[in-house]
Amino acid sequence: MTAFQAPKGTYDLIPPDSAKFLAVRDAISAPLKRSGYGYIETPGFENVELFARGVGESTDIVTKEMYTLTTKGGDELALRPEGTASVLRAALEANLHKAGNLPVKLWYSGSYYRYERPQKGRYRHFSQVGAEAIGAEDPALDAELIILANDAYRSLGLSDFRILLNSLGDKECRPAYRAALQEFLRGLDLDEETRRRIDINPLRVLDDKRADVQKQLVGAPLLRDHLCEACAAYHAEVRELLTAEGVAFEDDPKLVRGLDYYTRTTFEFVHDGLGSQSAVGGGGRYDGLSEMIGGPALPSVGWALGVDRTVLALEAEGVELDIPAATSVFAVPLGDEARRVLFTKVTELRRAGIATDFSYGGRGLKGAMKSANRSGARYAVVAGERDLAEGVVQLKDLESGEQSPVALDAIVKELRARLA
Repeated sequence: MTAFQAPKGTYDLIPPDSAKFLAVRDAISAPLKRSGYGYIETPGFENVELFARGVGESTDIVTKEMYTLTTKGGDELALRPEGTASVLRAALEANLHKAGNLPVKLWYSGSYYRYERPQKGRYRHFSQVGAEAIGAEDPALDAELIILANDAYRSLGLSDFRILLNSLGDKECRPAYRAALQEFLRGLDLDEETRRRIDINPLRVLDDKRADVQKQLVGAPLLRDHLCEACAAYHAEVRELLTAEGVAFEDDPKLVRGLDYYTRTTFEFVHDGLGSQSAVGGGGRYDGLSEMIGGPALPSVGWALGVDRTVLALEAEGVELDIPAATSVFAVPLGDEARRVLFTKVTELRRAGIATDFSYGGRGLKGAMKSANRSGARYAVVAGERDLAEGVVQLKDLESGEQSPVALDAIVKELRARLA
């Protein structure tokens, strides 16, 4: 037992639970890999100003939740609270948008950090898989990303999630709505901090989860009633494409994502089995973000799905993932010569693509076989001096208990055939 513990609001991924997280990451990324999305990895920290400009200075993420630090050289850095701004920064820095093949389609996976009150389903360190399609304004691209996320969740066996969908308009129609919403909000009984948001970004007030605020928001003007003709047509096409592909969604005119950069299509995946922290992922279109961080106009769309939230959703539905055992074969040497010979065979088996472990520490047969059973291996390969003198090893099926001698030179071929 160490004197140290994981920081408050964080968690360690430890076997066997970590295998579930890896399986979720693989399932979410699989549809992306089949759809032209290339992998990107960015630093765990960025310049503070990147998030202040991109995420929004009025958001809780920037004002309350970012972990910031000052380097010895005086640079102001922040642990990344989300992935989109970093991915777009990296794409612009590498001039991926100048390659002439737009959109640039990227996916990523990693840990993100926000200082907030820890509770089940909401941590200060969390894991996400995200996808971004940069440089194209097309309803089909928005629909594609929603469909890929939907397919990823379905492939995991989830069924009790819902997709909420809305449009946040654009720079043409948002100003008129903003003015109407500000006029409405100024007539409410709100605290000083919330009233400041009315002037900076009134849409953020709609995202306030407090019951007393939500009660007052009944009757607030809806953005869908203020969409310009182009935004209304764009949103209608997204809806039509999703419907044509059999993807169910719910129109939510009050849906406002928590980041300032969203425009037009916005969506959220929620799972009612998670209680108040029901969101498992979400995203939307962010046509002006590139310009906010000093790049050219690059209309883009993306999403991020929470790995830990998805694991909780699987548990809420009682879904058990079919995760292969980490070890297929466990080698048990009895004596020094057997240890040398079997260690060589273990290496050979691993190079043949067979997950194999070895009994370390010179344990006796009883202790080594306990380890073999605990490892989840299907077969044990046991050898002592007499076996080696006869040129064989004992191959034991740990499920049936059957054991038979196999020629030492044929053991790799035999195991490959049995495990095929």
